[in-house]
Amino acid sequence: MSQPEQKGTRRDSGTEPRDVSVSPRAVCHVCKRLYRDPRILPCLHTFCSDCISQLEPFSVSARSRRRSPAEEDGGGGERAEAAARPGVTVTVLCPDCDCEVDIPPSGPAGLSTDHLALDEVFLETLVTAGPLGCDLCGEGAAERRCEVCCVNLCEFCCQAHRRQRRTASHSVQGLEELKAAGRLCRPVLCSVHPGQELRLFCQACDLPVCLECAATLHRDHRCCPAQDVIHRHGDRIRQLVTAHLRPRLERLEESLKKVDVSQDALQAGVDSAASEVRAFARGYASAVEAHCLALLRRLEEVRVQRRNHLHLQRAQLQQALLDVQGGVEFAERLLSCGSDTEILSAKGVTLRRLTALVESSYDPRPAPPDHAIVSFLPREPAGEVEGYPVVGVIHSKMVDVSRCTVEGEGVQRATEGQQGHFTLLCRDSSGGQMARGGEHILVSIVHKEKKNCTVEAKVADNSDGSYGVSYTPEEAGTYSLWVCVKTQHVKGSPFTLTVRKKFRRHGGTFHCCSFCSSGGDKEARCGCPGTMPGGFQGCGHAHKGHPGKPHWSCCGRTAEASECLPHSVLAAVSPRAHLRTLEL
Repeated sequence: MSQPEQKGTRRDSGTEPRDVSVSPRAVCHVCKRLYRDPRILPCLHTFCSDCISQLEPFSVSARSRRRSPAEEDGGGGERAEAAARPGVTVTVLCPDCDCEVDIPPSGPAGLSTDHLALDEVFLETLVTAGPLGCDLCGEGAAERRCEVCCVNLCEFCCQAHRRQRRTASHSVQGLEELKAAGRLCRPVLCSVHPGQELRLFCQACDLPVCLECAATLHRDHRCCPAQDVIHRHGDRIRQLVTAHLRPRLERLEESLKKVDVSQDALQAGVDSAASEVRAFARGYASAVEAHCLALLRRLEEVRVQRRNHLHLQRAQLQQALLDVQGGVEFAERLLSCGSDTEILSAKGVTLRRLTALVESSYDPRPAPPDHAIVSFLPREPAGEVEGYPVVGVIHSKMVDVSRCTVEGEGVQRATEGQQGHFTLLCRDSSGGQMARGGEHILVSIVHKEKKNCTVEAKVADNSDGSYGVSYTPEEAGTYSLWVCVKTQHVKGSPFTLTVRKKFRRHGGTFHCCSFCSSGGDKEARCGCPGTMPGGFQGCGHAHKGHPGKPHWSCCGRTAEASECLPHSVLAAVSPRAHLRTLEL
């Protein structure tokens, strides 16, 4: 029997150009032809082995690799031979995603084979090619295919194939049946023992093996049927896709849409400002016309600057999207279309790539569209052009919240029942005050101990970048004061606001005694506990209860610059709690 051809390829696939009707999954993106020995790069993109070997190296590093247990036993084929000696690892750029990927020392042969691509190639060969010749005799038309030997057979050779003892048990299917099925699920054969299907999985070496490999090369290892371990490894891939990469894919798509919205808003703002500039400049002579052209040049500079920033962000998002999308598509196709052995064969490279995508830190969140707004201020002085004063400037500055400041005592101290106020100054990235208002300002004042106790704040836009804030607290205590611009806290926010109790002024007279201040009126009373004999209701010098110094008639306090004590406080310290306060 002749040496069987490579799985899933046709003998002339390397010389015929790609046909437009061929499925793109069966075509290499480098040579534009049907895959020949397709290999999976670490970024999960598949190319022909020859195409990978012809890629220009990005970097080269010499290093040796420790041999795996299977390679110590002599298994692994070419990979074992390459790993047994110090090799050179070549880094190339993937032709699809420009990702830096390492080619093992053994070359493309050390990469995982893409069995799904081989299935697509063979299916395209059956569907699109004309009558196939017999791979054994080369004369008759092929009608059947041996799934084990991977050869196309005519009817005569098929009968001879079945009569031989070594091939009598091989599975032979009709080519028309394969065409009608539309999908192939063929056995993966061992590269060390031709004709033996990879039905077992060596857990020590982490690779599929055949029965002969398990009995010889892996006899001391734990080998299980592939169907017993496929669920664990397949579920790991499925978990990475559904729990992490699918949500990441949706976020990247949404971020990409926001970048597109920002680009539209930028272009709309530029077009609007350019229209205003042209309308404003029509009424002026040559000097104003020159000023108009200067404004348009400045506008173009702003547009190019902002556009370049958005293009860079869009390119980063697109690349991240393509990386995640490629990983998700490959993993989902592997899980849905691959057999157990095919999944296990590509499991290692797939898990490494999906894990790297999950752990990637780049997940940008673009600025809202209002950050891209450019406006024209027609009344702002712009100096002179050719000796003529002109007005009108391009406003492209944006508020830098980290540089906004708050001024005024009202941000830290206030008095119960009295109005407090402070000023917010919005500044740009250079620290200069914004020349116009219109920013979204949020001020919130909440009692720290009583969460349902809030103070309403009023914000007045002064249209020059400053905002006056006023409020009137109704209850004393400690408050948390938030000052936000575009939903972001300014420097120092939230502030601690201390509201003092309202100062109670005295309603009486600061006197020496009620006898003197009332002109000897017996009915005159005082806030102190002093009394006089002879029927006087108030206090007198040197009599019982007199404080011996000037005091207030309303509350009895002896300090002139003091706050009037309320009745409750007086009752707690005075034995004459029944006295009424009287203004003399």
